[in-house]
Amino acid sequence: MSRPRVVIVGAGFAGYRTAQTLSRLTRHRADIVLLNPTDYFLYLPLLPQVASGVLEPRRVTVSLTGTLPGVRLVLGEADGIDLDGRTVHYTGPEGGEGTLSYDRLVLAAGSVNKLLPVPGVAEHAHGFRGLPEALYLRDHVIRQVELAATTEDPGIRAARCTFVVVGAGYTGTEVAAHGQLFTDALVRRRPLRGGSRPRWMLIDIASRVLPEMDERLSRTADRVLRQRGVDVRTGTSVKEATPDGVLLSDGDFVSTRSLVWCVGVRPDPLAEQLGLPMERGRLLVEPNLRVPGRPEVFACGDAAAVPDLEKPGQYTPMTAQHAWRQGRTAGRNVAASLGVGDPAPYRHRDLGFVVDLGGVKAAANPLGVPLSGPLAGAVTRGYHLAAMPGNRIRVAADWLLDAALPRQAVQLGLVRSWSVPLDTTSPELPRMPGRPHGGTAPDGEHPPTPGRAAPVSGAPVSGASAAAGPGGRPAYAEPAVPGSARPDEPAAPRPEHPVEGIS
Repeated sequence: MSRPRVVIVGAGFAGYRTAQTLSRLTRHRADIVLLNPTDYFLYLPLLPQVASGVLEPRRVTVSLTGTLPGVRLVLGEADGIDLDGRTVHYTGPEGGEGTLSYDRLVLAAGSVNKLLPVPGVAEHAHGFRGLPEALYLRDHVIRQVELAATTEDPGIRAARCTFVVVGAGYTGTEVAAHGQLFTDALVRRRPLRGGSRPRWMLIDIASRVLPEMDERLSRTADRVLRQRGVDVRTGTSVKEATPDGVLLSDGDFVSTRSLVWCVGVRPDPLAEQLGLPMERGRLLVEPNLRVPGRPEVFACGDAAAVPDLEKPGQYTPMTAQHAWRQGRTAGRNVAASLGVGDPAPYRHRDLGFVVDLGGVKAAANPLGVPLSGPLAGAVTRGYHLAAMPGNRIRVAADWLLDAALPRQAVQLGLVRSWSVPLDTTSPELPRMPGRPHGGTAPDGEHPPTPGRAAPVSGAPVSGASAAAGPGGRPAYAEPAVPGSARPDEPAAPRPEHPVEGIS
């Protein structure tokens, strides 16, 4: 008798935990297949430390095949689901297509960058959802500071050393906090002319930073940011992004070469094509994470609108904490549907939050007890080490090295600005020349082939094809042609030899 097959789509917090739990409970009595674009689980909360040079990229990636015994990994992106035929269609990393049949399906596709209808943002901003974006931002920040150190024009120098982060939630706050420390360290080693100092701005329409968290955490984070010199502007939004900078809602125009978009996330659009009841882009599920009317289908994490039994009438927010715990419940309930154990509804009460502000500073409220300073920093790092499913010793070693040695400020040049467009359904993959997958913009355009002219400064280009980011400015034109480059960025890879980047 053949074993039932369980297909899990996505290996984020929810998908990884589902596979881990299911493998432990079924003990080879089920064929567990994990479909994911990469061969690693990404520990997102530490991504700002990758962008600021504290951690090496592989420290925040955990091998799927090395930590999930009894689970078969299939590399690819799900692009179609036939609920009646019980199959999942996917496209592999080299363009090949395949189909997976299932007896049970777990949708844990996660989320992508949240877009707002702000003119110029898609062309001139980059998100912060995947490893390629973090690697790009690290290179970009180093490059801007290095170029600022050599320019004689004070206006250009100030623009290069101004970094605008939009969104003062969890991610944006940490990016700004770590970024200010990182650029200050760069300038100490190579001072700028006239005693200039890098300027980081944190912008949010909300009345305070970390608006979704306890006010005491918000006040602590706000105080630390301002003490470091971060320009925190609440009650403010971006009205327009241009090649020269950003126009704010208060009328102020900020000259910058760097716009980091951290306004939040939206569910992966995969579930929208199923024709099932949705709640703001998320698939409606029962408390046991089953999809109504489809007892063989489960959904969890950012892809699912899970009823919050602690707050009747509401749904659990899209956080890693909920996704991780929903994955465990999904694994148990899928196992129960196969005759192993009993099903149970998802119920969880938050035990607190931690926000890493870089150095020894953090804001935390474990079990509702507000903490700040070095004690909060120790609790925060302890929490991350305990939560990571692997690489704990390597992460701790990098933290020790960062405390004792200066950071290595070099550009790797492996991820180009056009390969990490803001408007992408695959932030975990860099966009490749001439390939229809791996972070391609929705309109299907790719970097033009060699021989076609690159857009010059001021020329109208498609935001999707140019994918201009923080470095794409008129005075220093962003290359849209692989093989051509602007003066401040290495040449792009040729289509026949795409660079995959670090993973």
